[in-house]
Amino acid sequence: MSEHLRYAGASPEQQRRALEDIVRAQPVLMSVLEGLRAMALPDAWLVSGAVYNMVWNHLTGRPALTGIKDVDLIYFDGSDLSYEAEDRVIKAADARFAGLPLPVELRNQARVHLWFPQKFGIVVTPLTHSTQSLTRYASRTHAVAARLETDDTMTIEAPFGLDDMFAFRITPNAVLDNRLAHETKGARAKTVWPEITVLPWPDPSLPSPLAGEGGA
Repeated sequence: MSEHLRYAGASPEQQRRALEDIVRAQPVLMSVLEGLRAMALPDAWLVSGAVYNMVWNHLTGRPALTGIKDVDLIYFDGSDLSYEAEDRVIKAADARFAGLPLPVELRNQARVHLWFPQKFGIVVTPLTHSTQSLTRYASRTHAVAARLETDDTMTIEAPFGLDDMFAFRITPNAVLDNRLAHETKGARAKTVWPEITVLPWPDPSLPSPLAGEGGA
């Protein structure tokens, strides 16, 4: 087996430990997690690219920030769905993370249903908590989140498991009509990490091989 695939097929617990070890070894990610915790936002998480891209960089021996465009953070505050309320939090995050080598993008998941149809042309129901948004990502591989608890333990959420990430396999999630996003992001990823395999979007006329979700 190629060295970069050393965690592919491992048990869910082994993969969780490996992910936490990799995250804790990355000063940028730990700075983000510590800063996010200090902001004390409700249901706040570090999600997506900055996590799985750094994993791929670590496992392939590339510099930690290779191919990473930004850091995505989410929180859930249904008490005020106004743009102004979210913008105040975004500005606070911009100030807190100004010294990072990557831009930080923070979004209130309680507001997603308000702007998603205009941006993506798809009507979605309101989310009920932050990590529910992971189940709507175009690719299951990208659905990973982490946060640092007050006792310094790390919580990891991955509704489809972590094996796709550790197997360098970008797997579609056809819960929404996100084919373009899956294919576009997959093609870009392969230019940076050629080790990746991008699985095709399922043909709606055929039974889906992706039925049933993982449980990491």
